[in-house]
Amino acid sequence: MLPVVALVGRPNVGKSTLFNRLTGTRNALVADVPGVTRDRQYGYGKLGPIPYIVVDTGGLVEHPAGIETPMRTQTERAVEEADVLVFLADARAGVSPQDYFVARELRRSGKPVFLVVNKAEGLEPSMVASDFFALGLGEPMAIAAAHGEGCRELMDQVLEGFEAGEAGADDDTGTIRIAIIGRPNVGKSTLVNRLIGQERVIANEMPGTTRDSIFVPFSRDERNFVLIDTAGVRRRGKVDDEVERASVSKTLQAIDGAHVVIFVVDAHDSIGEQDASVLGLALQRGRALIIAVNKWDGIPQDQRDDIRRQLELKLDFVPYAPVHFISARHGTGVGELVAATIRAYDAAMTQIPTPKLSKTLERAVVQHQPPLVRGRRIKLRYAHQGGRNPPRIIIHGNQTKDVPDSYTRYLANVFRKEFDLFASPVAVEYRTEANPYARGRPRTARSRTEKVPGRRARD
Repeated sequence: MLPVVALVGRPNVGKSTLFNRLTGTRNALVADVPGVTRDRQYGYGKLGPIPYIVVDTGGLVEHPAGIETPMRTQTERAVEEADVLVFLADARAGVSPQDYFVARELRRSGKPVFLVVNKAEGLEPSMVASDFFALGLGEPMAIAAAHGEGCRELMDQVLEGFEAGEAGADDDTGTIRIAIIGRPNVGKSTLVNRLIGQERVIANEMPGTTRDSIFVPFSRDERNFVLIDTAGVRRRGKVDDEVERASVSKTLQAIDGAHVVIFVVDAHDSIGEQDASVLGLALQRGRALIIAVNKWDGIPQDQRDDIRRQLELKLDFVPYAPVHFISARHGTGVGELVAATIRAYDAAMTQIPTPKLSKTLERAVVQHQPPLVRGRRIKLRYAHQGGRNPPRIIIHGNQTKDVPDSYTRYLANVFRKEFDLFASPVAVEYRTEANPYARGRPRTARSRTEKVPGRRARD
């Protein structure tokens, strides 16, 4: 399981800025006023020695009033579910009474706590840290989240002792791990029971029956599977049950451990922002994706047409994800869903020979050349595979840092079509070849990963 790192502190100390820095996103709103973050925000950490889940929080306030009351409750829940806590303070504001309160609360949790003094750009680290020793949490670490200063070193310390999960991108044991995700009460557990042919997990009309990720091994069509049934993810403002509050990080861990994600939606419900938000979690991790529209039986034709239009409009940012209309209760369409899952796994784990990749790249460039940059044409010379789950294509050339996102998407679509990378995103990275005639030290290789298309996750 991925370790869970919670960012905690009083409001307006830069937690959301650090969250965006660690995840490589702009998912957390950032403003120079306290209280912008209210709910917990989750993401996959990219800056550090191993993958992890990072949780942004609104802040701990000793005497909350108004909106600060649920904000504090959300923060307390994040502390409970975290493996390690990063306590942020403001270098420019100095130690405040609220910082002492936060320090006391975090010590009571019994979790490892790293004291971080943010907004330290341009300041002497030793001078910044000296005042914060009084909080009694060990040696403070000075960083500047807005500029990225000290953030990598911070995560090296925070994640020391944790190991990368066994569900690596290139795990090829032949067992297909499938995460079943979606909002509560869309029929995830019913689908799991239908797939394995027995009542293995509790299925109930009441939302929130599943409280944790449940791993269910089974065999079908001469293939071995492990199904991961997850608790439903809903807007955190609408989650009242204490146990269910921890379901989001469990779902992210399930997605990370999967080869294929089946995203289940209820045909009787509208497709909303929550669905797009949950779907974005799978996109962040680059997993093969299948959309299952459940409870399809008995729906009038005009309503079916309306649901299809909603899918096209609101989930258009994953055009490569196949849509299956099923009834988990009656078994309609479930067989085709299994076949699609096997095909998606085979695509995600495929190994593509370098000569074929380079030939495909060559044809793509001839058909649609990269743009000119400052009067010079971007040169893309050859490609090789750099990983699986998702398929990762490394392209070598000159001026690759200037390749626009639109051209990267074009290349990803070419590779997906040419090699039948069904239901899978394609990660395209670039390496700029060093110029042996450049003065001074040779330039190091540069890379940029294709931005997976998706909407900003709103919670």
